[in-house]
Amino acid sequence: MITRRTLAKSLVATPVVAMALQTGVHGSLWQVARAQEGPVRIGSKDFTEQLILGEMYALLLENAGITTEKRLNLGGTQVAQEALLAGEIDLYPEYTGTGLTVVLGMPIDAVTSGTPITGAATPTDQAVSIDQQVYDIVSEEYLEQFDLVWLDESAFNNTQALAVKRAFAEERGIATISELAAIAGELTIVAPSDFVERPDGLQGLQDFYELEFGNVLSVAPGIRYQALEEDQAQVVLAFGTDGQVSGMDLVLLEDDKGLWPPYHVAPVVRNEPLTANPGIADALNPIAPLLTDQVMSALNWQVDGPDKLEPIDVARAFLEEQGLLGG
Repeated sequence: MITRRTLAKSLVATPVVAMALQTGVHGSLWQVARAQEGPVRIGSKDFTEQLILGEMYALLLENAGITTEKRLNLGGTQVAQEALLAGEIDLYPEYTGTGLTVVLGMPIDAVTSGTPITGAATPTDQAVSIDQQVYDIVSEEYLEQFDLVWLDESAFNNTQALAVKRAFAEERGIATISELAAIAGELTIVAPSDFVERPDGLQGLQDFYELEFGNVLSVAPGIRYQALEEDQAQVVLAFGTDGQVSGMDLVLLEDDKGLWPPYHVAPVVRNEPLTANPGIADALNPIAPLLTDQVMSALNWQVDGPDKLEPIDVARAFLEEQGLLGG
């Protein structure tokens, strides 16, 4: 598990922390002091869904009378998390499975196999879903380790997946990741740059499926599907709510050995601005049950598909349709 000592050591050399120190920020990395009369700063990672969610958060907070500043498109998980810890942003959308495996460094199979994690808030009731277990764990550990609060999680589960073209799946007779593993040595996978290092990425596939790809093509998240479409790769690391899955008629291979935990998104907020602005939770929590798999995929496709709409326009139209803007 990542400890305060090891994470603090890793953060000292990062640009975002150096910037904070150079500007005279004092005190713990876990509670960077700043004037609370300033705007609530909203960050996001660097792909379509995150940009839409970041715009939604800004619109909802502004609608509630809370001044905001957007710092979207920051990069991957590590960059966004470090920015949050350093006080460069106050909140950003994160996924429960990513929080569990990447930030907290907990083993994937500790939850997916039903094995209790020592010290975590895993309920004893076996009827409690894995989704709830993961949310409970990240909520408790983030608060204890980082003084960060998880607000309500979304209905949608943007789980990781391996996707292939339908014609390829039919030609090679594959429907599961286990079946793909038998021919993976002949294939190229296209994935974001952090796929190789993540425990729920290439390493997880090797551990769970003994799967070794012939080649890994690392690209920016936004051009993964272009590489697949242009036949530079046969497999793409997909996410369950990607608009391209339906838009390009791709096949999501079944994770038949249960590699991936649930990935429900929620705003993760620094405790200090949340305490100063309790209206943050009231403004953001109402969208959680409205964002289903189908809804989020459709919103993503409005940006990534032929319409090429701007994330802010997609976010505003959805919130207006749901009656969440205007008072």
